[in-house]
Parts: sequence; C-alpha cells; structure tokens
Amino acid sequence: MEMSYPNEVLLHIDGQWKPAAAGKTLPIINPVNESVLGQLAHAETADLDEALAAASKGFATWSRTSAFERYKLMRKAAEIVRERAETITRIMTMEQGKPLAEARMETLAAADLIDWFAEEGRRTYGRVIPARTGGVSQIEVKEPVGPVAAFTPWNFPLNQVVRKLSAALATGCSIIVKAPEETPGSPAELIRAFVDAGAPAGVINLVYGVPAEISSYLIPHPVIKKISFTGSTAVGKQLAGLAGQHMKRVTMELGGHSPVIVMPDADIQRSAKLIAASKYRNAGQVCVSPTRFLVDKGVYDEFVETFTAVAKSVKVGDGLAEGTTMGPLVSERRIEAVGALVQDAVQSGAELLAGGKRIGNSGYFFEPTVLSKVPTTSRIMDEEPFGPVALMVPVGGLDEALEEANRLNYGLAAYAFTSSAENAARISGGIRSGMVSINHLGLALPEVPFGGVNDSGYGTEGGADALEPYLNTKFVTHLQVG
Repeated sequence: MEMSYPNEVLLHIDGQWKPAAAGKTLPIINPVNESVLGQLAHAETADLDEALAAASKGFATWSRTSAFERYKLMRKAAEIVRERAETITRIMTMEQGKPLAEARMETLAAADLIDWFAEEGRRTYGRVIPARTGGVSQIEVKEPVGPVAAFTPWNFPLNQVVRKLSAALATGCSIIVKAPEETPGSPAELIRAFVDAGAPAGVINLVYGVPAEISSYLIPHPVIKKISFTGSTAVGKQLAGLAGQHMKRVTMELGGHSPVIVMPDADIQRSAKLIAASKYRNAGQVCVSPTRFLVDKGVYDEFVETFTAVAKSVKVGDGLAEGTTMGPLVSERRIEAVGALVQDAVQSGAELLAGGKRIGNSGYFFEPTVLSKVPTTSRIMDEEPFGPVALMVPVGGLDEALEEANRLNYGLAAYAFTSSAENAARISGGIRSGMVSINHLGLALPEVPFGGVNDSGYGTEGGADALEPYLNTKFVTHLQVG
C-alpha cells in the first residue's frame, strides 16, 4: 500500500510543478519504520528568486480579482479536497504517522476552513465616515497587503497551511508557502486542489528546503509584505525580530504548555476520559495539547487513576493499521527530546505511573506516559514536551491552580473542568491565555479565534479577525469641486 505515496514531491512555482533548479532532493522518511517514502525537491536561492517573481506577478492578477470570483475558486478547491480526501488522508498518515481517522478529520476540516475563509473574504467591508463639512466624502477601504511568506510545521501538515493559504487568497494576496520537509506530500496535495480549481499562475507557490535559509531570504525580501509563522517560540522570536527590521507584518502562532485546571466540583470521570483522549491525539504533538494537569487534592487520586487507565488503553502502532489510536512521533530527535525530559522529571522526584520510554527499535514510537506529583523544578514543567506525556500536579484550591497556570510566560490554550459558575468566571478572567475551554474541547473551529499571547505569539489564525493582518486600511477623502 505504500506505493500510494508519490515517488517525488515537487516544488510549485509560477503555475508549474517542477524539481529544484539544481536538482537537489531530500528523502521523505516514514516514521513508522524509517523507510524512505519518496524524494522531496529541495529549493535553493534560484528557486526562491523564481517564486518571488511569480508571487509578485500573481499578486498583480489576484488583487484585481473580485472577492466573489476569489470566493468561487476557493469553494471549488474545498470540494476538490473533499473528493480527494481518502488519497490525501493516506499520504498524511504515511508521512506524519497519525492514525487514519485523525488524518481524515484534519483533511475534511481543511475543506471546511477553506469554505469559511472564502465566505469571510466577501465581507472585508470598509466604512463611510460622516464628514464635518458639506461636499466632503470620507471612506475607509480594505486592500490586500501584498505577497505573503508562510512557514508551517509538520504536526498538522494541512491544518497549518490551509489557515494561512486561505486567509491570503480570500483577501487578494499571493503567497509563497514554505511547507514542512518532514511531511511534504499532503500540503502539496492541498495546493494541487487550488491549482486544479483554477488558481492563476503565481498566486500560490510552494517550496521546501533548509528552513533557516529560506526564512532568512524571504522575510527581508522587498517583494514579501506579510509573514505568517507557526512553530517554536525560540524560532518565532528570531523571525519576528527579522521581520521587524524590515517593517513586515507578522502573525506568530508559537509554542504552548497548556494547563488543565480540575476543580473538585467537576464530573471527574467524564473530565478525565475526555481530556486524556485529547492528550494523546497526534501523540501529543499538538501546540494546544493539554499538558500540565493542576488537579485539586480532594479529587487528585480519582482523576489520576481514571486518566492513567485511559493512557494504558491507548493502542500505539502504524496509523494505517485498523484499531491504532496513536501513531509514532515524527522523528528520532523527538524521541530523544521527550525521553530526556521524562528521565529528568523522574530524577527530580516525579512518579512514573505509565509509559516513559521508547517502544521497540524500529520507528519513532513512544509510550503514552503519565507522571504524577511532578515538581516544578523539573525541566518538563517549564519546557513544552510536545509528546505523549501528561504531568499531574496536586493543587490546594483555585488560587494555587491559577498561580501555577500563569507561572510560565506561555499563553496559547488552557482548559478547566468545574460545575461552578463562580469558578468558571474566575478561571476565564484570571488565566492568561489566548484561548480557554471550560468543560469541553471547543478550540480550532474555523469561525473562532486561534492564537496566543506572551511567548505563545500574537495575532489569530481563526475567526473574523484572522483576515485583518492580510489587509491594509486605506483612508480616502474627497472634496467635490465644480
């Protein structure tokens, strides 16, 4: 069945699928067995120059295309994604590792995101401002900012690209997508859907290569007017600094270390089972993954016991195999990083209740892990594990929980479980986070904001506000004469 993966994944520049100008390639590795799935075209400066010229030309065309025509093309692309969903799903699972069910959900969600942005692009309204004197008109209009450079990670190969791509296209911008080298096939298929829907040459360009080299070349380039990056806080700060030197607009969706507050009045069984399933989704390789579980001492034992039972029931394996509920991590380096953090936590005094180590010698599998009574002195309480590791911490009431939740400078997502309206109000108002979900998992829908604060970045990639960074506001005033 692995023959369903393409032998080569090409660049897309100026309407053409092509190899790199110098012919350079990178191997695409299957995280299940470390075999080579195919070869990836590796862009260098000559390819980037061609992409920049194409994006400039594409912007001239696309920015003059009406919002309604852009909408129709995007809706067609969404339908193509749905028609090809099973092909895209298999490619994503093979390169990224997540179970087919999760990959299918991501693929269909991508189509929904395209639809939503297409609709919202028709509503980038300006306004008429009442004038102080007769004969004067005052209007505010929205115009596309220009060509966009988008940098996306491997954990959600479609989800991360589609938000940036859809916002750019809906507002009339062209785009160069630097998609992830680890998981290149599914983003290529997403962009193929737009190309096959009729996107003009140069409007959408796709490159892969050395991330630092591509970002350092594209961000300062005068053609690029807007940057959108999803990735680690450390890299995001570097890129934001570089963009700032050149006065480029930036949206940053960076790391997190999501707290989960569990109050004694919560439905403990339901809460533990629900949030445990979320913890091990995509093997914990999720920027909004629940990680620091701040559980009231009165219900700590019950919650941890129920959660640990779910962790032990997770079926780890090949995402293509029936019954698999958690696939591998994406690479050898992630296995090493997660293992080192777990080891440090245990040495610092944490109790290992489940998992804690690599599975086997082939592929990048790691056991679903639960650590209890994790001291704040351990590295894992400060550093985002980005893996299938849950950190259980007993707390003595809501004040203590909020203090620990806000101890770190991250602020992407937070979760809480309580049946008390007063507690819910205190949590929603007292926790420093861009997103807060109480008693359910309600994040990342197309129509709601998606973004963080502090070290988790700025700007949003969901909801109506997601289009604003791709638009310039122009004020036009006109005195009627004659």
